[in-house]
Amino acid sequence: MATERRPFHLVVFGASGFTGQFVTEEVAREQADPERSSRLPWAVAGRCREKLQRVLDRAALRLGRPTLSSEVGIIICDISDPASLDEMAKQATVVLSCVGPYRFYGEPVVKACIENGTSCIDISGEPQFLELMHWKYHEKAAEKGVYIIGSSGFDSIPADLGVIYTRNKMNGTLTAVESFLTIHSGSEGLCIHDGTWKSAVYGFGDQSNLRKLRNASNLKPVPLVGPKLKRRWTISYCRELNSYSIPFLGSDVSVVKRTQRYLYENLEESPVQYTAYITVGGITSVIKLMFAGLFFLLFARFGIGRQLLIKFPWFFSFGYFSKQGPTQKQIDASSFTLTFLGQGYSQGLGIDKNKPNIRICTQVKGPEAGYVATPIAMVQAAMTLLNDVSDLPKAGGVFTPGAAFSRTKLIDRLNKRGIEFSVISSSEV
Repeated sequence: MATERRPFHLVVFGASGFTGQFVTEEVAREQADPERSSRLPWAVAGRCREKLQRVLDRAALRLGRPTLSSEVGIIICDISDPASLDEMAKQATVVLSCVGPYRFYGEPVVKACIENGTSCIDISGEPQFLELMHWKYHEKAAEKGVYIIGSSGFDSIPADLGVIYTRNKMNGTLTAVESFLTIHSGSEGLCIHDGTWKSAVYGFGDQSNLRKLRNASNLKPVPLVGPKLKRRWTISYCRELNSYSIPFLGSDVSVVKRTQRYLYENLEESPVQYTAYITVGGITSVIKLMFAGLFFLLFARFGIGRQLLIKFPWFFSFGYFSKQGPTQKQIDASSFTLTFLGQGYSQGLGIDKNKPNIRICTQVKGPEAGYVATPIAMVQAAMTLLNDVSDLPKAGGVFTPGAAFSRTKLIDRLNKRGIEFSVISSSEV
C-alpha cells in the first residue's frame, strides 16, 4: 500500500448518497478510535461540494466532533468524467466505492483505480457486475499490484467470512454449509432504501447475460467433497431454527462459490459446498412473500414491468423498500443473525466411503444490515487492506472478500465492532 505517497489513505466516493453518508460516518468513527496508533488521512468525493459538506456536518453532529469538517478532504468528481475519477484515484490509497447500481456506475471507478495504482473496495450485491469485473480486470489489477475487492458490505462479508470461520472452527474437514439469514426488526418494522431494490430489479431482468458470462468463462467444476448438498424446497421448514425459509437470492452464493474456488485452486484447501436461505417466520409471512416474489419475478422480465417496479418500490415490495429509506428509529431497532449449519468429517475418517460424522453450528450476529453492518464491514475491510498487507494474496487482482482476507485479522476487527462470529455447537454424530 503506497500510503506515504498519497495524501489520503481512504476516499469515500459517493459519500452524499444514501449508503455513502453512513460509510462516511463510520470512517470518521474509525479515525477517532482511541486504539489507533497512527493518523488516518481521508476524504469524501462526489459531484456536489455542498452535499458533501452537509454529509460531513451531519457526521460531526452525530459523533460530537465539531471540527470534523476541517479534518476531512473534499474531492469533486463525476462518474461521467473519467479525468476527474483519475484525479480522485491518484490521491487515494484505497477508494471506497459507494455509487450504485454498480452495473451502471461501478466499472469506471474500477478502471480509474487500476490505471492509477489505487486499490478499491465496493459493497455491490450484484453477481453479474462482480463476476464481470473479475474476468475483465483481474490480470490488469495483478500487473499493477492493486486489490479490487467487491461485495464487502453485508453482501457478502458475513456469509463469505462466516463459511471460512466455520471451516476454521471444525475439528476436521468441513464439506458443506447451509446458511439461514434472520432479520430482526422493532415495532416500526423493516425498510430498505430503493437503491438496493433497483439493483435487484436490473439484475433479475438481465439473468440471461449472467448465464452467458458464466458459460463463456468455461471454468472446470470444483471437485465435490463428501455427499452432494441437497437443495431444500422453495418453501421449507427449518427444524433447527423453528422457522420457514426460502432461498436467499442475494450475492452470497455467487461470492462464496468464487471464494471456495480460489482457496482450492490457489491455496489447495478443500472446497466447501454452500447454499443460502432466509427465514420468513410463520405461514402468513410465507404467503406475503410468495405474492411479492411472484410480482417481482413476473414484472422484472419486461421493460415496462421494470419501470413500474422502480417507480413504485413501496407498493410492489409490500412496504419493505422505499425511496426514503429507513428511519433512524427503524435502523436502531434492527439487527441480523446469520446461522451456519455445517457438516463434515473428523480427522482421519475416510471421506470416500463414509457419511459425514460431524455437525457444527456457527453464527454471525450484527446490527442493522444495510446501513450499520455494511459500513462497518466495508471500513474494516479497508483497514485490513491497509494494515495486514503481508497476509493478503501476494499479487494484486480482483478478489472476493474471502479470497482476499481469509488469512488476515478481519474477523477479529469485525468482532470488536459488533459483528460477532461465534460457535453455537459442534458434535460428532
